[in-house]
Parts: sequence; C-alpha cells; structure tokens
Amino acid sequence: MQNVTVALDAMGGDFGPRVTVPAAVQALSHFPELKVILVGDRNLITPHLSQLGYQNDARLSIEHCDRVISNSEKPSLALRNSSGSSMGTAIDLVANNAAGACVSGGNTGALMALSRFRLKLLPGIERPALISALPTASGGKTWMLDLGANVSSDADSLFQFAVMGSALAEQYLERPARVAILNIGAEEIKGNDLVKRCAEMLSQTQSVHFSGYIEGNQLLHDSADVVVCDGFVGNICLKACEGTAQLFIDKLKSHMMSSSIKGWIARKLFSGLFTELKTLNPDQYNGASLLGLRGIVIKSHGSADVPAVVNAIGEAVHEVKRQVPSRISDRLEAVLLERHY
Repeated sequence: MQNVTVALDAMGGDFGPRVTVPAAVQALSHFPELKVILVGDRNLITPHLSQLGYQNDARLSIEHCDRVISNSEKPSLALRNSSGSSMGTAIDLVANNAAGACVSGGNTGALMALSRFRLKLLPGIERPALISALPTASGGKTWMLDLGANVSSDADSLFQFAVMGSALAEQYLERPARVAILNIGAEEIKGNDLVKRCAEMLSQTQSVHFSGYIEGNQLLHDSADVVVCDGFVGNICLKACEGTAQLFIDKLKSHMMSSSIKGWIARKLFSGLFTELKTLNPDQYNGASLLGLRGIVIKSHGSADVPAVVNAIGEAVHEVKRQVPSRISDRLEAVLLERHY
C-alpha cells in the first residue's frame, strides 16, 4: 500500500481548525494509507484535537506557523508576505517533498500565485487551471476547467487546459476522455474567435479526443467527459450549477419536513428521490485541482463543512496515487511531438 502524506492548511477557509481538524481525523479513518500534516497555529489546533479525544498518532502531526493569509489579501501581497503563513508552509512541504499534496480552503488567488511561484509550472504549460468534477444524469462525472484560476485566457491556454483535463479524467475513466468546448451553440459557426481557434487546434490533435462544442444545458447530461472554458465563464457556470442544485434540494427538504398533510404526502412520495438527489450536493464534489503544476494542490471551498473537506483530502490522495502531474507531463510531451511533426 502506497503511503500518502497531505499537508492540510488548517487555518484556511471560513471556519479554520473548527472544520479542518475533525476533517483530518475523519480522513485518516477513511484512508489507511494517509498521513496528514496540520499546518497552522498549534495553540488553536490542539484544543480541537483534545475535544475529539484524539490520541497521539504517527499518522498526524502539526507544523506550527502563526500567520494566516486572509481572503481579502491581494495575491501580490500574499506572495511577498507568505513566509510563516499556513498556506505558504503547506505548499513548501510539497515543494520540499515532505508531502505529496497540499489542500487549502484559503484565498484562491493567493493559493494560485504561491503554488505557481514555489512549485513551478510543468514544461509546455503557460497557466495553471482549476478543475473539478460535476455530477451527471447517469451518475457519472464531467470534469470542467478552468473554474476561476484565470479570468481570461487565449486559445493556446484553452488548448493546454484541454490536454491537462483529458489526462486527469482518464485516470478515473480508464478510457479516452471526450473533450468539448463550452460555447453558445453546437454549430461550428457559433462562438468567438477564441473558442474557434481552440477548436481548430484540438481537431488537429489525435492524442486528444475532441468531440466539438456543447452548450450550458448539456453540462450535466453526459455529453462530454471534459468541458473547457475560460475561468470567468467557468466560475460563473459552476456557481450557477451549485446554486441550482442546492436550491432544489433545500426546497424539496422544506416540503418533506413540513408537519402539514402536504409534508406527509411529500415524505411518502419523494423520500427515495430525496436520497438520490443528495448525490447532487456540491459538498460531495468539493476539491478542485490546480492543474499544470509540478506538484499537487487541491482548492477546497472556503465555506466547506467537515465532510466536504474530507472529500477534498480524498481527491488529494487519489491524485497522489495516480501521479497526476507525471501523467499530464507525459500527455503534453506526446502532444508537442505530434504538433511538431
């Protein structure tokens, strides 16, 4: 069994150690191969471990640092003042090979800037991209990128996102991934110059299975395994999907919890459906990967609860075991050779 060490930014996110510490303890019970380094203020972390009755364990350790990068801190300022911060130290542990992956729910811009500076980009990659899975109608997944690491991108960057996304998705699918570009229509004449140029590049690349354009209403219907877009569009699209799913779950739950006759009817008719719909809960898909780096960095939602952070840690474990950066690097090398010849 391959041991995996994850550096968890214990101070990151909206709730800090109140969520990250119990999440680390739960993750250790889920993954026997896992070791967790809690990075943050020991004086704030230790009381939460005591409340959980957690005994000394060689699989869990604390890396003390007393500075936290705030959610409002500009990436440029965070980069200059990252020394001694929980986020910077967690990334450094990956850079120094003391951990296989970093998980943080902190400032996204700062996380990207620090990761890019300290871990460096893979050869052939100009910008990292955030990718995460979305649930589909069949119970499968569609991976979407970029989800906000870059506000704008050129065609070459979108092409690189497609290569990286397909390499990641295929580690789970174990077959060629169908790659599509998010567009305002499925016809070839639709879209701006950016997506048209990227489509042209992908259609000429045999090592990426390009399936064309898809529209937003096809995202959750198994129309593609990987969906490519720029970070501005991707972030808005992701938040819209998450908000819609949560609204639908909350509305159904409120009807089922009602003490009225309508509530009784709803419980009788929709209890099975509600159980199935809970699989759409965005927390179950928490953990966006920052692709394109020489190390593994997972971004957790800032508002994530304990199960959601456990899912983010699980994503880190899976990517370490599948050696995702190496897989992406191999795919990039193949694509560059193909385009060269």
